[in-house]
Amino acid sequence: MYAKRLDNLPPYLFAQIDKLKAQKRSEGVDVIDFGVGDPDLPTPKHIVDSLCDAARDPATHHYPDYTGMIEYREAVSEWYKKRFGVSFDAKTEVLALIGSKEGIAHVPEAFVNPGDYVLATDPGYPVYKTSTLFSEGILHELPIKEENDFLPELDKIPKDVLKKAKLMFFGYPNNPTAAIAPLSFYEEVVEFAKENNIVAVHDNAYSEISFDGYKAPSFMQVDGAKEVGMEMHSLSKTYNMTGWRLGMAVGGEELIAGLGRVKTNVDSGAFDAIQRAGITALTSSQQCVADACNIYQERRDTLVAGLRSLGFDVPSPKATFYVWMKVSDSMKFAEKMLNEAGIVVTPGVGFGKSGDGYVRFAITRDVERIKEAIDRMRGLDF
Repeated sequence: MYAKRLDNLPPYLFAQIDKLKAQKRSEGVDVIDFGVGDPDLPTPKHIVDSLCDAARDPATHHYPDYTGMIEYREAVSEWYKKRFGVSFDAKTEVLALIGSKEGIAHVPEAFVNPGDYVLATDPGYPVYKTSTLFSEGILHELPIKEENDFLPELDKIPKDVLKKAKLMFFGYPNNPTAAIAPLSFYEEVVEFAKENNIVAVHDNAYSEISFDGYKAPSFMQVDGAKEVGMEMHSLSKTYNMTGWRLGMAVGGEELIAGLGRVKTNVDSGAFDAIQRAGITALTSSQQCVADACNIYQERRDTLVAGLRSLGFDVPSPKATFYVWMKVSDSMKFAEKMLNEAGIVVTPGVGFGKSGDGYVRFAITRDVERIKEAIDRMRGLDF
């Protein structure tokens, strides 16, 4: 009945987790959910007000432009200039997305032929793999390991793979490991992409969720990045707008045009009222972002201290709202947490085989719930 390509797709990790959560709740379990990275903080009021005003304007009640309102793309360009010191032509180098997931899902369709290789960090965001499979490409996983600061070793990619590689997915601050990358790594990627004629796609959804004074760089800050790649960004995490579905792709004109051609043929533009709210988010005070980061930092500190008190060796991340913890068996640990403590964590193996032996906590629950989770864990035999 189904197309063969569906047989090759792994079950979507977070859909599986949702089913398990629902089952436990139906059994009367008070589940503490550290699974999916969905912010529990409300969208800031000034952004909500902007959406309400825009939604009442009949001018927004029509099919939106596929590439995005020029005003939104100009706001993205201005934000990148202010935040990272990088300039983009709003007309040709910026594309509005229905969340960065859309861009990641569509970009292989623009650049990958059947049988071409796509390089992707492992563990990594599951859509890197599924988008490759839908484009009939072949995924080549780039293990990211703790001993290498969770950065891929590009010089270890087999030559026969490089000859047929067309695209590379990577993202820092990293989901799921919470690792960060220096500009020197991005410089290495630019040279690597130039030498091998590979489109480099950087997933930068977590750049604004950072702690202890750390500020994440953009891949696009490196000289030559525009010529070889693009960066996906999202308003979801930064402004607690996950359900709004608004993001952007920035990069060189030819590359953005390729992604835009796919989007134009198979998707629609984001609702204009949401884009207007996005303009408000990007151009108004960023104090709401700083306030959210302060809340996440307190949660991070509470969770890390609690896990360490239980004997776990867990690092304190500089960015993202994830804590990546080493365990003996990721699936068994996650099952034990859910079945015996009513706590949801994400098994690292769900992000790729190199994620086995780790679990991910999303710090999207308040401090009191984090403390309660630690108390529940004290009664478990690990």
